[in-house]
Amino acid sequence: MPNPPVRENATHTCPPPVRHGAGEQGERDFIEDVIRSTQLYELLKILRDSRLPDAWLVSGAIYQSVWNVLTNRDSEHGIKDYDLIYFDETDTSYEAEDRVISQLTADCEKLGLLVEIRNQARVHHWFPKKFGMDYPKLGCSLESLLYYASTTHSVAARLHDNDELQIETPFGLSAILQMQMLPNKALPNQAVFQAKAKRLAENWPELTVVPW
Repeated sequence: MPNPPVRENATHTCPPPVRHGAGEQGERDFIEDVIRSTQLYELLKILRDSRLPDAWLVSGAIYQSVWNVLTNRDSEHGIKDYDLIYFDETDTSYEAEDRVISQLTADCEKLGLLVEIRNQARVHHWFPKKFGMDYPKLGCSLESLLYYASTTHSVAARLHDNDELQIETPFGLSAILQMQMLPNKALPNQAVFQAKAKRLAENWPELTVVPW
């Protein structure tokens, strides 16, 4: 991978991944550095302190923050919203989820970030009506990463009480760091994939989209 530019701001300089060493651990160290140097870190603190079960920050806010570092753009460039997920089977009603959404949205207001919160234990109830296709009943939050329209989107992070940052990515981090959007055909999600690819390429023209 060629040396990407170094993004600088008033408080932090984030080295490109080649300076973190080779291999998967170097990639993870770089992703962690990006998270800790942006508002993602403060968002993860709020999510941790909410004590929601099996709660994670996922997808676009993570990989798009990485792309902004790699392309020397503002840290929030192109990020539409910040996806937060949790898993609670004890109450899968809309009303219970809505209470969580209201509380966590209020907690995040001080950051000025638009958050989207979803209980992964109830996605299979509303997904078919919204998207016209079946969705499996999940057993935990991280299983949702297997069904995103692009495997590149399948990344999650959470912060533990000891400040350890846990990063999960079932398909690896290479596509994120190489700015490639790869299709995931676990669901017939071609239309969603193409729509996302169009928006992402407009915001990051360096992106390589692998056709469905």
